[in-house]
Amino acid sequence: MSEKPTDLLTIDTIRAAAKRIEGAVVRTPTMHSITLSEITGAEIWLKFENQQFTAAYKERGALNALLHLTEEQRKRGVIAASAGNHSQGLSYHGRRLGVPVTIVMPRPTPTVKVMQTESVGGNVVLHGETFDDAYAHACKLEKELGLTFVHPFDEPNVAAGQGTVALEMFEDAPDLDCIVTPIGGGGLLSGMATVARALKPDMEVIGVQAELYPSMYAKIKGQKLDCGGDSLAEGISVKEPGEFTSQIIAERVDDILLVSENYLEKAVSLLLQIEKTVVEGAGAAGLAAVLANPEKFAGRKIGLVLCGGNIDTRLLANVLLRDLARSGRLARLRITLQDRPGSLFKVMREFDNHNVNIIEIYHQRIFTSLPAKGLITDIECEARDREQLDALIESMRLKGYQVNQVELN
Repeated sequence: MSEKPTDLLTIDTIRAAAKRIEGAVVRTPTMHSITLSEITGAEIWLKFENQQFTAAYKERGALNALLHLTEEQRKRGVIAASAGNHSQGLSYHGRRLGVPVTIVMPRPTPTVKVMQTESVGGNVVLHGETFDDAYAHACKLEKELGLTFVHPFDEPNVAAGQGTVALEMFEDAPDLDCIVTPIGGGGLLSGMATVARALKPDMEVIGVQAELYPSMYAKIKGQKLDCGGDSLAEGISVKEPGEFTSQIIAERVDDILLVSENYLEKAVSLLLQIEKTVVEGAGAAGLAAVLANPEKFAGRKIGLVLCGGNIDTRLLANVLLRDLARSGRLARLRITLQDRPGSLFKVMREFDNHNVNIIEIYHQRIFTSLPAKGLITDIECEARDREQLDALIESMRLKGYQVNQVELN
C-alpha cells in the first residue's frame, strides 16, 4: 500500500530535520511584543525568521532537502525554479556543501534578485516571461542534465525543514494557543501545522493568504477564485498551491484567512516602527490577519512567523510614506485659488498658524477645468497627527477656501 501524504510529514521527520540542520541555520529568537499586543488586543509572539543569513526561513527546507541527496546527486547538482527566497537559501547552502545549484528565473525578474542569488553561489538561468515558463524549463534541464529538482514547497523533506520553525517557537513560547502563518505554496504551514497537531492538539492553526492570490484558500474550500495582481506579499503570490501541501493543510489546519493590501502595508510599517525589524509583505501577513480580525484574536496568545525580510528598499519607502498618509501625518491638500498676487501667501499663513509643515507645492494653471483666472494648488504637508491636519482643513474652509484631501486607495 502506498504511503499517504500525512505519513510522509510527521513530528518525527521534523525532529530529524531539526537535528540534521542544527548549527547550519540560525536558531532565531521568539519574542513577546508588548506594543503590538496592546494594539491588537492579543498576546503577540514573533518568530524572527528574517534574521536568517539569507533573511528567510526557506533555508531550513532547502538545506534539509540537500542533506537527503545521495553522493551521486550531490556531484551532479540540483536545480530549482524560483525568483525568491528559495533560490537564495538553496544557493547558499549548496555552495557551503559543495553542491552545484542552478536556478531558473523568468527574464523579468528584478536584477537585484538575480544578483543576490548569484552572490550566494547560484548559477542563474533566465528563461521565459513567467514563473510557469521558468518552471517548465527547469524540468527540461533536470532531465537533460541529470540534475535533482528541489521544489520550493511541494516536497516532504522541504516541508519538514520548514516545520523546525514551530519546534523552536513552541520551545520558546510554550503557552501559545494559536499560530497564524502565511501560505504561498503551503510548505511552511504544512510543517508548522504538523508540529502543532503533535505537540499541542488543541491549538488553533490558521493560514493567511493575500486577497489577490487566494489559491490555497480556494482549493481547500472548493471554490474557484481568480489569482493575479501586484501584491506587496509577492513571496506568497502563488497561483497553484502544492498538491502534497494542500492535503496536509486540509487535514491539519483549522482555517485560512485572506488579507487586503492595506493591512499588509500596515503590518510591514508597524513591524519596522515598533519592532525595528524589516519584514517583506509575505512575512507580515500573519500580523496583517490579526489586525484585520481583532475580534477573532482578542485575548489569545498568538504566534506569528516573520518569515522573510527581503523587500526592495524603494518599495519599503513607499509603504512607510503611504502609512504616514493614511494616519494623517502626511497629506496632499488640493486648494482652489484665484490667480492673484498674495493668494498663495495667505494660504501659507494658515499652515503657519496651525504649525503644519509644507513639503512641496504644485501650481496648476493650464490643465484644469477652472476659469482662466483660477488655479489649483496641491500642497504636500506634514502634520503631528490627524487632529492637527483636520483643524487646518476646517479653518481654511471656514475662511472660504475650497479644500480637498487627495486620498489613497
